[in-house]
Amino acid sequence: MGLTDGPHIQPISLPEMSEERNRLGQPIGPAVLGWTKCREPPKTPMPGRFCRLELLDVERHAADLWAANSIDREGRMWTYLPWGPFGGFDQYLAYLQAVAPKKDPLIHAIIDTDTGKAVGVASYLRINADAGTIEVGGLAYSPLLQRRPAATEAMYLMMRRIFDELGYRRYEWKCNELNAPSRAAAIRIRPMWSRAATATLRGLRSSTRNGRRCVPRSSAGSIRAISMKPAGSTSAYRH
Repeated sequence: MGLTDGPHIQPISLPEMSEERNRLGQPIGPAVLGWTKCREPPKTPMPGRFCRLELLDVERHAADLWAANSIDREGRMWTYLPWGPFGGFDQYLAYLQAVAPKKDPLIHAIIDTDTGKAVGVASYLRINADAGTIEVGGLAYSPLLQRRPAATEAMYLMMRRIFDELGYRRYEWKCNELNAPSRAAAIRIRPMWSRAATATLRGLRSSTRNGRRCVPRSSAGSIRAISMKPAGSTSAYRH
């Protein structure tokens, strides 16, 4: 059945682009009728076959995360992140205590189902429930998670929540173009969800001007945008 025990999600096709134009004669794409605000991501766990995601709890997860991250003695996992590496557990703990209470980014610990230990983190951020758009970022995968089925499943579970549970219409995953593993993962995961991403990258884009939103709400999941950030980007959410 693949990476999870849930139902397989079939790819969807986008409707033909509308020829509707604004007063300047510019094509503006199809209007989305009856759009309603999405719910904020809930704080409930996301269970899967190889892992589960749960809201970051410093007391329960900090020690396991520190132990898993410390296997990377060279600090390679921190190269494209604006935080880390950390000089010691106390410094890492202080960092987690500062970011865990935030609602945006909403940080989740990734738990290995075999060991029950936290082996990485991932976040929802730039959450715009009014427009139905969201970004995933802040991915810090320890060596115990890298290149494993749970690494891919974690992204699947996060996408499934956004599309299937909450009905968002745009899911963004940005990465530094020099971060080859993250870039390869984005390209690999995209076809799992929908060929519609190709059409999205070729022209569909979000707009809320005059109450118009140009990307239809989908009934099944598809990644609506994957951006490769320029080399040398100083974004706060490089990954």
